[in-house]
Amino acid sequence: MPEKFSKYLVTGAAGFIGFHQSLRLLKAGHTVVGLDNLNDYYDVQLKKDRLAQLETFEQFSFANFDLEDGDACNKLFSNEKFECVINLAAQAGVRHSLEKPQDYINSNLVGFVNILEGCRHHGVQHLLYASSSSVYGANTSMPFSVGDTVDHPVSLYAATKKANELLAHSYAHLYRLPVTGLRFFTVYGPWGRPDMALFIFVKRMLEGEAIDVNNNGDMKRDFTYVDDIVEGITRLTLNVPVPDPSWDSSNPNPATSNAPYRLYNIGNNKPVGLMDFISTIENSLGIKARVNLRPMQAGDVKETYANIDALSEDVGFQPATPMPDGIERFVQWYREYYKV
Repeated sequence: MPEKFSKYLVTGAAGFIGFHQSLRLLKAGHTVVGLDNLNDYYDVQLKKDRLAQLETFEQFSFANFDLEDGDACNKLFSNEKFECVINLAAQAGVRHSLEKPQDYINSNLVGFVNILEGCRHHGVQHLLYASSSSVYGANTSMPFSVGDTVDHPVSLYAATKKANELLAHSYAHLYRLPVTGLRFFTVYGPWGRPDMALFIFVKRMLEGEAIDVNNNGDMKRDFTYVDDIVEGITRLTLNVPVPDPSWDSSNPNPATSNAPYRLYNIGNNKPVGLMDFISTIENSLGIKARVNLRPMQAGDVKETYANIDALSEDVGFQPATPMPDGIERFVQWYREYYKV
């Protein structure tokens, strides 16, 4: 087990989680190369403003290209000699996958294979990559456990994340590349994505507009504050997987392997009802929401709830941010950033 890595690649560094993860590593004194294509899926200025924060650190450098550019990817790996790679770049969002499926194939599949190839050929000691709670799909057994089978995705986005896990395992098996998959649960916090519920609700409520609430509000999410997500990732960077000696091929556990491969949920372990979430936002803003109740949206699920036992046992992780505190921090950031 390494005591530390000195040089990291963080893909999606101008994105929400990638920005926070890069900032954490930089503040700890590590060298970070951030990779992002700054696409216009949402406000590019927000991405540039995140990036500007990272560029105040001398040990940060930025590469701007698409992950699906295999030649550019190979050149970056060859030149930089990364020790650890944290792949947080992806085409995000369930709704968008209904409209532009090719974006998900290019970024989440082709791009991910280029990352795997870069790690394989250039001596990377540990690859961590973002999966998603969406892989649980049609499962309704709660809480979701990494030992569950996840063969029934209900969106293309979820299917690409499940595919990432399969691709990662094949490289762990064939090339002994240590890989760790991270299933994130509904991440929120300052510098968040404008297509996420908290951002949309706060924006509309401050502008005096009604908010759309799917499935008539009968939904639960395991809302996880971004600092807790980053804490989980950071702890796992040095927890490099090795083959599990107890893995049984006649009764295979999906979360471990006879290859250097692991899967973890990173969640809050406390699902919250959507109407309770909205009530907490109301308290933070001092504004009563006007609500449009809507039917369930295609590709969505009613409830998410993370079993984080494996993460707690292996690296001592416990979420530390109560939801009212996390929402209050987001609201403070939003008011300051948008001068509301």
